[in-house]
Amino acid sequence: MGYRVVVAGATGNVGREMLNILAEREFPADEIAAVASSRSAGETIEYGETGQTLKIQNIEHFDPAGWDIALFAIGSDATKVHAPRFAAAGCTVIDNSSLYRMDPDVPLIVPEVNPDAIDGYTARNIIANPNCSTAQMVVALKPLHDAAKIKRVVVSTYQSVSGAGKAGMDELFEQSRSIFVGDQAEPQKFTKQIAFNVIPHIDKFLEDGTTKEEWKMVVETKKILDPKVKVTATCVRVPVFVGHSEAINIEFENELSAEEAQNILREAPGVMLVDKREDGGYVTPVECVGDYATFISRVRDDSTVDNGLNLWCVSDNLRKGAALNAVQIAELLGRRHLKKG
Repeated sequence: MGYRVVVAGATGNVGREMLNILAEREFPADEIAAVASSRSAGETIEYGETGQTLKIQNIEHFDPAGWDIALFAIGSDATKVHAPRFAAAGCTVIDNSSLYRMDPDVPLIVPEVNPDAIDGYTARNIIANPNCSTAQMVVALKPLHDAAKIKRVVVSTYQSVSGAGKAGMDELFEQSRSIFVGDQAEPQKFTKQIAFNVIPHIDKFLEDGTTKEEWKMVVETKKILDPKVKVTATCVRVPVFVGHSEAINIEFENELSAEEAQNILREAPGVMLVDKREDGGYVTPVECVGDYATFISRVRDDSTVDNGLNLWCVSDNLRKGAALNAVQIAELLGRRHLKKG
């Protein structure tokens, strides 16, 4: 006996990936409902490569009673309306928006990092999925933190345009094509030209000069990993379609050599270490697309601080950064709390 699962926002980039991953991982679903806004209602969408076609239902009219799990990828505004409604009807919401991440009554989960925290979901019947950049970073940090206790993290991100949704991907494509033929490439989604450029600005600016994306990485890492860890981030949008990259500098309380870190990461859950000190002996965003793993490369000592390391971290942001992590949360929820059969 399986679960009745709702995918909300099924027509978006993340929603489509959720459907693909549910099918790929053979999630025990007896029934799948695909819901979205009224604009998409009545359309059809494929459920992975199962051959099954789902008809999109209008979320405004959808009755969540009797459904077990809802994977939300509909943005904060719509989530604010519908998540409490689904949760009150007994359908556990796994939310990909930022709305509930810092709510003390809502667990913020990366299954490889803090699975026990999911036990607090009953307070609201809602579980939060972290920011895409945070998710891949904490997968890399967790095993190293367990080994040598992290004091401070300095991270610079190189985030793909898919993090800004379909409009971001379309803008990169259209601008690139326009530039090749000598036409103007005016920005619409982004604040400046993204094609053949990098933009050190993701989300809104805060009063202290950081952006909200940078703030998310700080506070979410503390909630998921350890509130004592100091984090500072610079988040940059780059002209890559899918796949986020991060250059991470870590300072530990205890000594940990690069070789020891490599050995730890080689065995860590969710991590794939590809670290050959030669041309091409590292992973780039293009190579991680479609994969479940968080890839780690270029692990090396930082001689400028005591007990310091540098590493390179790459992952498919639509997968581990969003859809895959949500499905993994659903799997964890099923194992610990919603056992059937």
